[in-house]
Amino acid sequence: MPNPDLSPGVSSVPAQPSAKKGIFSSRTMIPVVLVLLVLIIWLARGHASFDWKSLGHQLRSVSPVLILIAFASTYLGYVLRAWRWSVLLKPLHKTTTFEMVPSQFIGFTIVALFGRFADLGRPYLIARRLKTPVATQLAVYSIERAFDLASAAIIFSVTLAFAPKNMPHHEAFARAGAVSLAATLFLAVFAISLRLAGNHIASSAASLLRLMSDSFAQSASARILEFSQGLRIISTFGEFFSALAISLGMWLLIAFMYLEAVHAFRATPSLANLSFAGTMLLLATGLGGSLIQLPILGWFTQIAVLAAALHGFFNVPLETATACGVVLLFVANLAIIPGGFIAAHFEGISLREAATAPAP
Repeated sequence: MPNPDLSPGVSSVPAQPSAKKGIFSSRTMIPVVLVLLVLIIWLARGHASFDWKSLGHQLRSVSPVLILIAFASTYLGYVLRAWRWSVLLKPLHKTTTFEMVPSQFIGFTIVALFGRFADLGRPYLIARRLKTPVATQLAVYSIERAFDLASAAIIFSVTLAFAPKNMPHHEAFARAGAVSLAATLFLAVFAISLRLAGNHIASSAASLLRLMSDSFAQSASARILEFSQGLRIISTFGEFFSALAISLGMWLLIAFMYLEAVHAFRATPSLANLSFAGTMLLLATGLGGSLIQLPILGWFTQIAVLAAALHGFFNVPLETATACGVVLLFVANLAIIPGGFIAAHFEGISLREAATAPAP
């Protein structure tokens, strides 16, 4: 992939992307995923003690008011994402939060439906809407992900490092928080170094990695240069702190959404009284489970990961933990789908087209 073209004056957006071919296309993946899902259920039957009636009862007993608050928090979080994108794009192309909202809704809808590989649809959609180079939006996308990682790590590490001592497995959580905080500081120093001396770091990395493989060394050097160029989008301290403040607010809102969704299970004391620190651990687990998300099958793996965390860390009964995993999946990942369909209708965009947008 070529280095991002950061020139705001050039407009070269692909007119009509062609659908991706081969085994990883959404058309071929969905039947394969469904077959795998049926096979997993068939193999698992009779090997686990699971009360399906209890699962249904737990789902019916949740508080609808808290679920609605969680849904509203999810949508507000995507609005904050749109605001942050407009701030990051400001040095190259002035736009508004309102202009960015439809692309965020559609972009995360295609991720929910087609899997994590469709995440690059958002830069394509924004480039198409604003008539800017896709490479420019990819540069913003890389910085957005850096702010996501840094903000989530800051909140996660600070919360767990100072978790209440009566929290289950407190020592392990405190160590995890300290390690995460150290990693956050390392990432901050690394990002600053890239911003100030990206070319030197890229050439040094290429020299070291060339002992392993020339092609790998060149690829790594190119990725470092691309990320370094992306960091140059932020030209003032005001832009940096604005983006950081929005990112921290957005991730606190996501944590609040998780907290409200978990507290909706009022009939289960371990969930109704779950602390903010416990919620942050659950959020971190959910994020880890969604890093490699396949179409449809990823929904069930996400539920399983969340249920395992609740059952293992907080001794929540398996049926209740599964019900909570289902609710968290819908609130955190699938709630955006209606908004995405509505936005796609008014934008005149095909979700399949957006999901198969080609890389520049």
